[in-house]
Amino acid sequence: MTLDAFIGHFKELFNEPGDMRPETEFKNHPEWSSLVGLSVISMVDEQYDVTLKGRDILNAATIEDLFNTVKEKQD
Repeated sequence: MTLDAFIGHFKELFNEPGDMRPETEFKNHPEWSSLVGLSVISMVDEQYDVTLKGRDILNAATIEDLFNTVKEKQD
């Protein structure tokens, strides 16, 4: 699992992903919604076999924060 691959999967969930980087505060993206949040949870489950909870997303400020959470749960 790499950060670049994670960002690629993450970008697929947005209609207009724009420029997303590790430091992107994804919840400030104009396309962000609770439905996208559920899609993130589903994507992480399908791609990485990790179960995220809503609080994991709430506690993450950036895409890299969320990536690190997923990585920790894989170990």
